[in-house]
Amino acid sequence: MRAARLIKMVLLLQSRPTMTASELARELEVSERTVTRDAQALSEAGVPVYAERGRAGGYRLVGGYRTRLTGLGRGEAEALFLSGVPGALREMGLEDIASAARLKVSAALLPSLRDAPRTAAQRFHLDAPAWFREPAAPALLPAVADAVWDDRCVSARYRRGESEVVRELEPYGLVLKAGVWYLCARVCGAGTTGTGTGRTGTGAGAFRTYRIDRFVGVDVMKDRFSRDEGFDLPGFWGEQAERFARSILRAEVVLRLSSTGVRNLPYAVDPVAARDALAGVPEPDGTGWVTVTLRVESEQVAHTQLSALGPEAEVLSPATLRERFTADAIRLTELYGRREG
Repeated sequence: MRAARLIKMVLLLQSRPTMTASELARELEVSERTVTRDAQALSEAGVPVYAERGRAGGYRLVGGYRTRLTGLGRGEAEALFLSGVPGALREMGLEDIASAARLKVSAALLPSLRDAPRTAAQRFHLDAPAWFREPAAPALLPAVADAVWDDRCVSARYRRGESEVVRELEPYGLVLKAGVWYLCARVCGAGTTGTGTGRTGTGAGAFRTYRIDRFVGVDVMKDRFSRDEGFDLPGFWGEQAERFARSILRAEVVLRLSSTGVRNLPYAVDPVAARDALAGVPEPDGTGWVTVTLRVESEQVAHTQLSALGPEAEVLSPATLRERFTADAIRLTELYGRREG
C-alpha cells in the first residue's frame, strides 16, 4: 500500500511544478503528517523531493527529475491498455494518436510486462452499440472531437424537427451511449462560473445535450472558450439521463404486487420508475401484497411491460388498463383450458 502511494506521490509531483502538503494529502487520502514522512522516505531513497517553507511553499522535484514506468505491476499495466475504447477512438479520428501513445508506454514498461497489451486484448473487448443496429459514426464527429480537445467554440447547424437551427457552442464533452454520440455544450459567451456538475436548466449559461448525428454542419472557430472547471461530465450526463427517463413517464398506474412482483418490478419496467415506486414501500396487506403507484410512459407501454410480471401483479387503475389485463386473462384461460379429444 505504501509503495503504491509513494509512486503516486512522485507522479503527482512530476505533473505539477509544486504541490502543498494539504494538496498532496487530499490527492493521496492521507494526513499531512504522512505526506511529510513519505517525502522524507522518497528523499532517502534518492528521489530529489525538495520542501519549500512559507505561504507559497510546498513540495517539488528538483532538476526536472522524471521516473520511468518501472513501478507498474502487471494488473496496472493491463488495466492501462483497457482504458481506451478502440471503436470510439477510431470514430473520433484519434486512433493513430492513441496507437502511438500505447507504443510509447509499451517501450517504457519492464520487459516482463511487454505482453500486457496482448493479454488485455485477449480477455476484454467493449462492444458499445446496442443489439440489432448497425452503428454508423457521424461524419462530423472528428471535427467536434477536435474542438472538444482544443476548447474551441463551434458554429453548429443541426436539425430540430423539420427545421434547421444554428448555434455557436462551447463543446465541453462527448458521450457515447448505446452506439449514439452526444455533445454536452452551452451557448458561446453565455457561461457563468458554476459549481457541481454544471448548470442544467434552460436559461443562459445552461449546459445542453445534442445528438451529433443531427448535426448537418460544424465549423470550428478560432476563438477558444474558458472551460468551467466545476463542470463534471459524468455527473452532468447522469443527471441528464435520469431527468430524461423521468420526463417520458407521463402516466400513472396503481398496482398490487406480491413479494415476487416487488423483486421483479425493476427488471420489467424503467429502473428509475421502479425505484421511485418502491421507495418507502408500505407494509404488506394480510395476503402479503403491497400497493404502489408506478409512473409509466403510456398505458400501451405499461401493458407490455407489466405483462412480464404475470400473476405477480394486479392493476387496480386506470380502469382501461385493468380491462386489458382482464381480457388477457380470459383469453389465456380459454387457451389453456382447451383439452384435445
